[in-house]
Amino acid sequence: MAAPDISIAITCWRMDRELPRTLWSLSRDFQQGAEGLSWEIIVVDNGSGHLPVAPKMTPVPQIIAASNPAPSPVQAMNQALSLARGRIVGAWIDGARMASSGLLAAVARAAEAHPAPVIAVPNRQFGFDRQASATQHGYDRATEDALLAQAGWPDPAADLFAVSWPEEAQVTGPILESNALFLHRDTWSALGGFDPIFTEPGGGMCNPDMLDRALNHAGTQFIRMAGVATFHQIHGGTSTSDPAQAVIIVKEATRNYLRLRGKPPRKQRAPGWLYDATTGALTRS
Repeated sequence: MAAPDISIAITCWRMDRELPRTLWSLSRDFQQGAEGLSWEIIVVDNGSGHLPVAPKMTPVPQIIAASNPAPSPVQAMNQALSLARGRIVGAWIDGARMASSGLLAAVARAAEAHPAPVIAVPNRQFGFDRQASATQHGYDRATEDALLAQAGWPDPAADLFAVSWPEEAQVTGPILESNALFLHRDTWSALGGFDPIFTEPGGGMCNPDMLDRALNHAGTQFIRMAGVATFHQIHGGTSTSDPAQAVIIVKEATRNYLRLRGKPPRKQRAPGWLYDATTGALTRS
């Protein structure tokens, strides 16, 4: 079987509501402008007790149980990455994040610009404020379901941007992490995937660490994306459903990162290159 152009590696845990939407957003029916592309989707469930059920879609996702489920998603993420066959591989460490309809086509075009790209897709959250705060004012799954219906989901013409909030104010501004990080498969191999040293629940700063290591790997090129994004669905996670708990988690993760790396986690401020999915223009800074 020929290797696909793109692999998408996803981890999840207890996401029966959210993961099917994420998967559908990565389906051939939803992704636009990708007629000439091939891709595969690999999901490793990190100990939910039962495997999630995918919607009927193409490509058919490969859904497997984690070999060694743990509080941290790192081992499950690396298991998914190890199965990826595509030349370009995207890591979705949070299975609750839906993709915009032009994301895969845009990633494929951006990846042509450099032999070792580090493609960071911007993060957004459904609703109109940070979910950890919005939940204190009535934002819940039912509210989110109504917003998605309002946007036109599951039609690929759905305007997910109109019912979501950007985690970073500008796509060219400082960025801590990307929850859809695409690297060449050789780069993933050279970096060894996510660092298993991050064993804390939720993985702590494993995702910002991955972006930092990729950008500091010899020969790579940072490519920011505009006009596409991933969109976080609320799913009861403590970091997005309770502001006080979110602060505690971030502080603990920051202290652990400082202990492990000898420096605090910092947002990436390098401008990098910018690929605008709406125009197809690539700006090299």
